Amino acid sequence: MDQGWNVGASSEQKGLAAAPEKVILVGLIQRDQTEQEISEYLDELEFLALTAGAIAVKRYTQKMSTPDSRTFIGKGKAEEIGAYIESHEDITAVIFDDDLTGKQTNILEEELKVKIIDRSSLILDIFASRAQTAQAKTQVELAQLQYLLPRLRGLWTHLERQRGGIGMRGPGEKEIETDRRIVRDKIALLKKKLEKIDLQDVTRRKTRDQLIRVALVGYTNVGKSTIMNLLSKSEVFAEDKLFATLDTTVRKVAFDRMPFLLSDTVGFIRKLPHHLVESFKSTLDEVRESDILLHVVDIAHPQHEDQIRTVTQTLKELEAIDKPILMVFNKIDLYRERNYDLYLEEEAKGEIEVGLKERLEGQFGYESVFVSAVTKENIDALREKMIELIQQEYHRRYPYLAKQW
Repeated sequence: MDQGWNVGASSEQKGLAAAPEKVILVGLIQRDQTEQEISEYLDELEFLALTAGAIAVKRYTQKMSTPDSRTFIGKGKAEEIGAYIESHEDITAVIFDDDLTGKQTNILEEELKVKIIDRSSLILDIFASRAQTAQAKTQVELAQLQYLLPRLRGLWTHLERQRGGIGMRGPGEKEIETDRRIVRDKIALLKKKLEKIDLQDVTRRKTRDQLIRVALVGYTNVGKSTIMNLLSKSEVFAEDKLFATLDTTVRKVAFDRMPFLLSDTVGFIRKLPHHLVESFKSTLDEVRESDILLHVVDIAHPQHEDQIRTVTQTLKELEAIDKPILMVFNKIDLYRERNYDLYLEEEAKGEIEVGLKERLEGQFGYESVFVSAVTKENIDALREKMIELIQQEYHRRYPYLAKQW
């Protein structure tokens, strides 16, 4: 029943082993997908693996219209991966870019003799290692248990010996039911605990109701926390790894004597596990209840447009899309470094960026600003746009106050 993480594990036990594990990445090319797309997805999976403490040494892709019910990737591809593992004994795990059933995980572990980790369990592993507060730890544990519950039967390897009609109603089956009951009871307990924390959060948010709330949202690792530090002049943890921020950080900020609340939120990602979204709804309430959203985008990332669509879809699911949104295209310095010829004239660079800005604003329908959180380029322009949006919200909500700002 090895899933690459332990439910309720201590901080010393969480995550993959401290020494970097060597792993294989596997992606499935299904209908309407290209090899290029899967290659880009596996790039992200490799970054996830690195964040969890693993080094990807080999990639495999398989073209199939639908996943194989037993091995997900088909018997032949599983044997090919198995042969590679046999000749490379330092490989400890195979990571799939999709979710597997308990049965598939069990069969693959039997055949490949290494840990089998799917995308959701890898993300849950990272969240477990990153969780610092009681709320985040509770949310992660709840998501892990909800992920585990429907997979219990497939993960019970000792029941393989009891396959067959009448013989299935043995002590092993009772043990599964006992385990299911324990897991369900634990889920109910964690939900009650979260409800209590949520009530405290609601009370806390009510005390700040008079202030306009601005939330930083975006794909994971786009620089939200670094921008938060610049705008609020505070020290919010920022790191070049996925999901550096799990807990929402809120700071009171004032621009031109105009106060507002600025919050940094957990980053979104493609195929974010459903149970994780459900468990983190209380944290994401900060997004839902905010007045203005700053959608931060890594403009230097090759798939920044796909990332924008992922974030937009998640905001729709959270029913938080109908708010004033300013798109903040971060890492413009890195974009230039990666895309401009060394001898390109400044005027030509300016024209390219004007055209890029107009295209992106036309495509996604929001006003935008290009910035670099590292070099602090255009941060003043970002502040000016924020002041304009915040003033509009104050006048809309409190027209009778006639504030000087």
